[in-house]
Amino acid sequence: MTSLSPSPDFWRDREVLVTGHTGFKGSWLCLWLANLGAKIHGYALPPVFNQPGEIPLFVSANVRSKLAAHWEADIRDSRLLAKVWNESGATVLFHLAAQPLVRESYLSPYETFEVNTLGTVAVLEALRLANRPAAAVLVTTDKCYENLESVWSRRETDPLGGQDPYSASKSAAELTATAYRSSFFQAGSLAESPLVRLATARAGNVIGGGDWAIDRLAPDLARSLLGKKEAIIRNPRAIRPWQHVLEPLMGYIVLAERLWNEPENPSWRSAWNFGPDSLDLWPVSAVADAFCAAWGEGANWLNVSDPNAPYESSFLSLCIDKAVQVLGWKPRWQTIDAVERTALWYKNYGQTGFNAANACALEIQDYIAKSR
Repeated sequence: MTSLSPSPDFWRDREVLVTGHTGFKGSWLCLWLANLGAKIHGYALPPVFNQPGEIPLFVSANVRSKLAAHWEADIRDSRLLAKVWNESGATVLFHLAAQPLVRESYLSPYETFEVNTLGTVAVLEALRLANRPAAAVLVTTDKCYENLESVWSRRETDPLGGQDPYSASKSAAELTATAYRSSFFQAGSLAESPLVRLATARAGNVIGGGDWAIDRLAPDLARSLLGKKEAIIRNPRAIRPWQHVLEPLMGYIVLAERLWNEPENPSWRSAWNFGPDSLDLWPVSAVADAFCAAWGEGANWLNVSDPNAPYESSFLSLCIDKAVQVLGWKPRWQTIDAVERTALWYKNYGQTGFNAANACALEIQDYIAKSR
């Protein structure tokens, strides 16, 4: 029996708009969509160069060469975004543009809410005003839920919340999507554009090669080990739903197919969790151990926990029953696979002759083969 996989026939020559395409996850998504034959229009800020030698995946994998159009612009520029959407002729939209870091949200709370919440409003307004059929997947986060630090996994029907600006801004984005869906994007509403099919996607902690963000575990480990330094870990006991970047991307891609192909089915027009199996949750310390083990001799990490650091949840888990039972999606790689593949991607990055585009293509090939 063949497992769930994207349909090349659906994506071949299909016009697609990806916001946030210059980021880590957006770059991987564009590479996969290009592999499927899609015509990709990208809208995002320029790729971020954090430290010398750390080349953003968008640049190192030459994602620009895969695009039909490339716009470097702010997601808050609603007029330009609407213009790009209208002129693209796209029928599918993936919204990934965001301020994605919890600790950064403490430093820039106003900007975080502007980008994550009002940026989502700008996307939804572009869809509403265009008044044409579209399938849209808006990506938020597992941190959009009200987190009571319980051992129970969060379901899509659980209350939303947020004890930090990032989480609250993403919760607000989810509420905004729900409001637009019920007010404008369904029959019997105030609809200017009832043919827009809208879903939101809440992914766990995503890891994979090519992420150079500050204050994320895998990039922090990689930059330390590439520099032959002991890695610094600030919250080793925190438990997260770790997954390879290709896992949620599979969910986003197939969900978009369902939204377009089955416009009368309301099941797809809702929120979706994508994460690891419930028994495959790891603390930060275990991920760091496995990363260092995969890296090899000389790789170590140091606990620098600070009790006075800004609040971050100690336990997060997503219930993926809906995605498994309704969409037919399920994780292909366990956490150990995701961690080891990520560590080796970065280790190879430090070797002469490394080709990021080829490395990503091989990962996608392996992932698709695993799904059969």
